[in-house]
Amino acid sequence: MVAEDIQTELRSKLKEVFGYTQFRGNQEAIICNILAGRNTFVIMPTGAGKSLCYQLPAIVQPGTAVVISPLIALMKNQVDQMNAVGIPAEFLNSTLNKAEMTRVKNGVLAGDTKLLYVAPESLTKEENIAFLKKANVSFVAIDEAHCISEWGHDFRPEYRRIRSIVEMLGDLPLVALTATATPKVQQDIQKNLSMEDASLFKSSFNRHNLFYEVQPKRDTRRQLIRFIKQRQGESGIIYCLSRKKVEEIAEFLRVNDVKALPYHAGLESATRMRNQDAFLNEEVDVVVATIAFGMGIDKPDVRFVIHYDAPKSLEGYYQETGRGGRDGLEGHCLMFYAEADIAKLEKFNKDKPVTERDNARHLLAEMTDYAESGVCRRRQLLHYFGEALDADCGFCDNCQKPTAKTRVEREVAIALEAVKAAEERFGARHICDVITGVRNEYVESYEHYKLPIFGKGADKDGDYWYSLLRQATINGLLERDVDNQTVLRVTAKGEAYLASPHGMTFVADHDFSNTEAEDDDNNAQDFAPKTRSYDEGLFAQLKALVRKVAKDKNLPPYVIFQEPSLQEMATLYPTTEQELSQIVGVGMGKVKKFGAPFLACIKLYVEENDIETANEVVIKSNANKSKQKIEIISQIDRKIALEEICERARLTMNDLLTEIENICFAGTKLNLEYYLDSVLDNDRQAEIEDYFMSSETDNLHHALNELGEEYTEEEIRLMRIKFFSQHAN
Repeated sequence: MVAEDIQTELRSKLKEVFGYTQFRGNQEAIICNILAGRNTFVIMPTGAGKSLCYQLPAIVQPGTAVVISPLIALMKNQVDQMNAVGIPAEFLNSTLNKAEMTRVKNGVLAGDTKLLYVAPESLTKEENIAFLKKANVSFVAIDEAHCISEWGHDFRPEYRRIRSIVEMLGDLPLVALTATATPKVQQDIQKNLSMEDASLFKSSFNRHNLFYEVQPKRDTRRQLIRFIKQRQGESGIIYCLSRKKVEEIAEFLRVNDVKALPYHAGLESATRMRNQDAFLNEEVDVVVATIAFGMGIDKPDVRFVIHYDAPKSLEGYYQETGRGGRDGLEGHCLMFYAEADIAKLEKFNKDKPVTERDNARHLLAEMTDYAESGVCRRRQLLHYFGEALDADCGFCDNCQKPTAKTRVEREVAIALEAVKAAEERFGARHICDVITGVRNEYVESYEHYKLPIFGKGADKDGDYWYSLLRQATINGLLERDVDNQTVLRVTAKGEAYLASPHGMTFVADHDFSNTEAEDDDNNAQDFAPKTRSYDEGLFAQLKALVRKVAKDKNLPPYVIFQEPSLQEMATLYPTTEQELSQIVGVGMGKVKKFGAPFLACIKLYVEENDIETANEVVIKSNANKSKQKIEIISQIDRKIALEEICERARLTMNDLLTEIENICFAGTKLNLEYYLDSVLDNDRQAEIEDYFMSSETDNLHHALNELGEEYTEEEIRLMRIKFFSQHAN
């Protein structure tokens, strides 16, 4: 347990140093676990506040926390941010000369430094190990911890030495942090750092608003055009494996009247930036790209992500599809799949070292299993990342257009018995051979043809049994061995099944064996856009109008009206200023400033389509709240300090800002410059304002990520209010 006085200090420092009034997600539990001296393993998405998890305990503890990070630019950035708020931090890496290294080391040994960032290459040098032995180290944090695993997507051999070096420094708590890790990578990290006992804090990988679909490659370009034409005007990303394919598909789309541009590392930097900006500013609808695109942007309204070619791994696929629907609205993730794609990727791996080649082959097998399986896509993805979904999601192609299903009982028992009979030492393909009675060299060498289970399932082929084993794994009856992912073991749930067998649903796989070019009119699994509650014809016109008005006024499109507002307009058909002012995110201020062309558009659409509309929208409001809003506006007009307004209204600063935001976003112009000038100098105000002017979203979380920890959440919220008051109201 962490003492109450330490918890009080944590909350105080959270506000004082980082500008936050409350912790996000698991942050507080993670920090308390570190302060209790326990090993801690954190799997948290980028932007969710991983760095604060080790920075804050470092600040409140005696000694210096050592942070191992492979990213030199990120190291310097974090050190600058800490120093800017009065926290002594330094880094030790190859960019320092001898005099600078000496200065850094002396500061640590004198107890003046709270955080020391070290590159893994610097950590392994003997003189640095000797120096750290003399220092008072509070704990060691390992950022980007997936780099320690050969199964991770960014393996760094130097990370393998971290544990042995840390042991030289004493019995120190370890904190491992990463943005993504499969169960195998997770186990690999814990094993290599000897922190199997670590407390695990893991965020969910479930993206509820993403629709997952796989189509067989047949007449793929026709499939592609059909899909995009059904989503006219929506933003999308198409991923291809090669630069040549990127250029070809971008040109093909342009010829077919789709506004599209290419993006890959082979383009000149200026061209890449120009194409990216065109996509962000909605001058083009589609970017065709290699995986180089998307890492540095966070466009919230990407409505579809298409993989023209199968990705190299499920982890890569998950990261790339995750660039869709970040605004919380629906995103459609479509992958075109052919066995030939996997064969091509396997050829790319043939010249790699043996271990790396085997790992790549395993990742491709996972990709193939995902594509060909008839099991709920979301269940497969979450299972891959170590999460369980008890029921099918209902929001993927396999749920909405399921393959054939049968009830099985005897077959499941045979599969589990075969795994046990082979002493839980073999993979799925070998188990299939045993079940179907295949006497190959491998089966002969282990004399598995002598097992009673041998040939017991010869009435079905190996592919059937392979699929059954895979589904038994997703359902928790089998699991993969921690050290060898190809080896299957029977779980406690599987043992219980064998003790009391019962019927289970078996879902047939898709047949992707015939994916040569052919007429796909009757074969492609087309999914019409989900039936929406709003009028899609009017919505498309309104969205085009937003882009036009934004361009005319030289403002980001989101400043005019955002998609939820447009969707509500396309549902309620407001035709008067009063009706339009009741739309979510609008208000009378915006109506007066931008409303005229939108009302004209809606009126014309209503007349041309003979649509009946509601004459008035009744909005009930709380009288006390209305009175409070009037008092807040009045006090701001009189330039009363916000702290004094909080005291008078008995509100926290967070609650007051929420009230002010509601007033501003409803269309009332507020002048907070008198207060802003007292807390932010002109240069800092200008930097935040420039961000909102160039950003494609006003999302606070995105702003915090982009602007960095140099600015507090409170400062950004205040500047967002100023920005909207000046440009939107």
